[in-house]
Amino acid sequence: MTLLQPIVARTTLPQRVLLLENSRAYTQAVAGAIEQKLELPVMVATTLSEARALLDRHDDWFLALTGLVLADGDRDEVVNCLLERGLSTVVVTGVYDEDLRERLLRRRVIDFVLKSTPGSLDYIVWLVKRLERNRRISALVVDDSSSARAHTASLLETYGYRVVQAEDGDAALRLLEGDPTIRLALVDQEMPGMQGVELTRRMRGVRARDRVAVIGVSGREDAGLVARFLKNGANDFLRKPFSREEFFCRVSQNVDQLELIGSLQDLATRDFLTGLPNRRHFLEQAERLVPELRAQDQPLAMAILDIDHFKHINDGWGHDAGDHALRAMAGELSQHARPQDHVARFGGEEFCLLVPGLEGDALASYFETLRQRIEALRVRVPGGALRMTVSIGVRTATPGDDLHRLLGDADRRLYLAKAGGRNRVVMAG
Repeated sequence: MTLLQPIVARTTLPQRVLLLENSRAYTQAVAGAIEQKLELPVMVATTLSEARALLDRHDDWFLALTGLVLADGDRDEVVNCLLERGLSTVVVTGVYDEDLRERLLRRRVIDFVLKSTPGSLDYIVWLVKRLERNRRISALVVDDSSSARAHTASLLETYGYRVVQAEDGDAALRLLEGDPTIRLALVDQEMPGMQGVELTRRMRGVRARDRVAVIGVSGREDAGLVARFLKNGANDFLRKPFSREEFFCRVSQNVDQLELIGSLQDLATRDFLTGLPNRRHFLEQAERLVPELRAQDQPLAMAILDIDHFKHINDGWGHDAGDHALRAMAGELSQHARPQDHVARFGGEEFCLLVPGLEGDALASYFETLRQRIEALRVRVPGGALRMTVSIGVRTATPGDDLHRLLGDADRRLYLAKAGGRNRVVMAG
């Protein structure tokens, strides 16, 4: 669908976390926090031999968190075991050793975390969450130097990002226009043809600040460059040479901010229970779309749907079961809707659909199929499986119709569907 989608299940990326540590009290605390807050499965090993057995038994590993003091392996053997299997690895230790830390970070260990630091458990949970989410984000690296580009790309890949590269501004703009998964861009200033500040300005014409975080990069000692990047739309700036840890902190902070903005936008536009767009957001979008589609002379239909006897579901099965029914209804609507359709929860047990491009028998079949899908649903709830039906009122647009008329007539057809016995589609237009 074009509007916001309901919250869906996690994609099928590897999810399993290995926790390798000889302190059972610490493993219980870390594993419990990750499983409770992130809903990721954690498997614990207290020896290197146990870890090897687990790694051989499963192939869906996402991350390893490991201590360095084990009964059957020294620190190098532990790290080698994990890195040689290509497993993303975070070292969690009780002893700070700067030389060891530097050596491990050079080996592409993701991070070096001290157990004794206040807030270390919260940091570990945040780090695992950040690394898990990074796998769904594409990062764009723009630099005319192939070696600098490769270095930045390698760092991003270490932290789980999918990376696309461009050697100049024109290529970067083409990639940004064609790939909606790009949420992060690192833009070097010194490039022939189009320098980084100009590229940043033009990127903002393609994707706004709340969609892509742009970080300017330069090795020049130019006091005004940072301000020029920021004034032309950059979110942040990195000066070369930068440390790996500074790079990770800056990148993560910017991506966290994007996600926070997205969460705030969802609170304003998304129904909290079903994840569908709410009434206000639907009306704002439809107010713009209806005249556009009518001006293009496209067939257009507005439908209002209402779950039949929803009060009986709440009274007979309980309000939790009613919530399950609403979420199941939203799921069926989302699966049935085409990419060009718009769907929302209007309130209570009422939903709304704006459907362009269908008319006549095709439109009738569209809504009859939806009605049948909902009738065939079996919603699992405590105590059994409940069934439900839906009444649907549909109004097809005619010349001179506006959003208010479409909604009013669809609502009247919904009333006729209810009065006619429910579990039916009534169309007009």
